Amino acid sequence: MQKQKFLIAIALFAIGVSHITAQSLEGDGPFSQLIIRGVMLINGNGAPPQGPIDIVVENNIIKKIQVVGYDGVPIDESKRPKLTSGGKELDCSGMYLMPGFIDMHGHIGGKAQGAEPDYVFKLWMGHGVTTVREPSGRGVDFTMDLKRKSAKNEIVAPRIYAYTGFGQTSKNFNPLNDIPISTPEQAREWVRANAKKGADGIKFFGAEPEIMAAALDENKKLGLGSACHHAQLSVARWNVLHSARAGLTSMEHWYGLPEALFDDRTVQDYPLDYNYQNEQHRFENAGRLWAQAAKPGSEKWESVMTELLELDFTLDPTFNIYEASRDLQRARRAEWHEEYTLPSLWEFYQPSKISHGSYWHDWGTEQEVAWRENFQLWMKFINEYKNRGGRVTTGSDSGFIFQLYGFAYIREFELLREAGFHPLEIIRAATLNGAEALGADDKIGSVAIGKLADFVVVDANPLKNLKVLYGTGAVKLTDDNEVIREGGVKYTIKDGIVYDAKALLKDVKRMVAEEKEKTGFKLLQPGVKE
Repeated sequence: MQKQKFLIAIALFAIGVSHITAQSLEGDGPFSQLIIRGVMLINGNGAPPQGPIDIVVENNIIKKIQVVGYDGVPIDESKRPKLTSGGKELDCSGMYLMPGFIDMHGHIGGKAQGAEPDYVFKLWMGHGVTTVREPSGRGVDFTMDLKRKSAKNEIVAPRIYAYTGFGQTSKNFNPLNDIPISTPEQAREWVRANAKKGADGIKFFGAEPEIMAAALDENKKLGLGSACHHAQLSVARWNVLHSARAGLTSMEHWYGLPEALFDDRTVQDYPLDYNYQNEQHRFENAGRLWAQAAKPGSEKWESVMTELLELDFTLDPTFNIYEASRDLQRARRAEWHEEYTLPSLWEFYQPSKISHGSYWHDWGTEQEVAWRENFQLWMKFINEYKNRGGRVTTGSDSGFIFQLYGFAYIREFELLREAGFHPLEIIRAATLNGAEALGADDKIGSVAIGKLADFVVVDANPLKNLKVLYGTGAVKLTDDNEVIREGGVKYTIKDGIVYDAKALLKDVKRMVAEEKEKTGFKLLQPGVKE
């Protein structure tokens, strides 16, 4: 494939063609020189848009960011960066360019969902996601194989940061011979083995305090990252504050945070017939948890927030993955399900006593009202944390609860906006903040000289309407009274390779259509019979 692309490039050069159109699914490039012409730049550090700007990339490194004109004034072509022999240019006049997006909670599909990497990767890349942190998946060997292939651009995929699920083993990773971790030394041994495999960090779900303390200490010594979903089975003895003090670098969702804010109890107010293995019990009662925490502005609220800020702790809220809890109808009626959701994934979403997150056993108005109130308090904490200098990132946790890869990531932007973030703060959360949390802000996360060429290009202003970032675009009525779809990411550029984002999503539609035809599947809402 690469040889064929090289020969095509030579042929085009021979006839004097220097423009690229990015129509191949494999992407075009990388090039010895790539000049992106005429963009409005949103550089990811919180600065307002600026343009027109030409960006010069050489061998995947940003070499020049040059203002080439003024708003409404014709560009003086003589003052633009010059194209060198063999260089390529991409005309993005009037379009908006941002750093590549970073999904800090991205599962690479799942066997239960029937979602394989190629499907997932194209949905992500079709929405401008160029970097993903996978917080536990099918095993370190599986993820590391994909990470290596992505790093070499042998596959169409974001760059991958592998955070292995704590205690998880696989075929070639078995330091404890499948014995459950039950001592601090076993925890340290597992952490060392995980690092030796090349993982970038660890995803925790909680454990006994002495186990967590040992694992986090060893991981910190090795300089690796960490994330935690503070599951209810361990959170009563080990909440977010315990983790952050022990060296955890980031938390996912919000479990463990209300528990750290308890001031008149030590455990959640569980109904006496509660069963953790009942998904409706789990999620219904989780929706009442923030109401049990200390109130905004209280002494406890202030002390917890202050300590997390002092520890430089990262919050990755993943608002979107819980949104169906407050409006189930909206989540299952999202317009992209028809053409982009695989039949196997749709079946996984249905009410089930087995599938994780399919907790719609008896979900109604009372549960949704409680969750809306839950969101208000949760969002208030996250927004205040950001306002006081705390790092907040964007993650999706797609593949569960009617949330689809790529689309759910953009929905996270909208929910951050609802929480009180300025659109520029949202872009920073999706780019530079994520890079900082990964320890990679010297390479990615903003458009700056010396960084890698990871970009998102869209032909509409995402600050005015975040919906233009959805693969389905934003509905708009033109001055001619025509209803159109505006936006959708036009180009996703990763490692200097230019991908046609719309072509990637078109290929996803093909996959879904073929699977439907093969299985005779028709998408029906829960409980509806043909």
